[in-house]
Amino acid sequence: MHEMSLAEGVLQILETESAKQGFSQVKTIWLEIGALAGVEVSALEFAFDVVRRGTLAGNAQLVIIHLPAQAWCLSCGQIVEIRQRYDACPICGGYQLQVSSGDEMRIKELEVE
Repeated sequence: MHEMSLAEGVLQILETESAKQGFSQVKTIWLEIGALAGVEVSALEFAFDVVRRGTLAGNAQLVIIHLPAQAWCLSCGQIVEIRQRYDACPICGGYQLQVSSGDEMRIKELEVE
């Protein structure tokens, strides 16, 4: 379950930023997760609940923002939304798509004290 590693990574980022910016408590974390990121959101939420105990994010709320996946179609030159890798272009039916977004996971915003 790599979601545990992802949750630990988020916590590590919070601790690093706390040392840099001088906050002592995280109240809310807005986390963007793309449709192609390969993250099981419910598993990540469970893992985050486990790793945050006794930390500066102990009472933090985790808000997940789901991002759609987009790709650039080499055949028709359009940017299109896709549901999974190797989908056909919904406009021309071509399969030469280059993913341009939706495979990321990042902290978008924090509410801290």
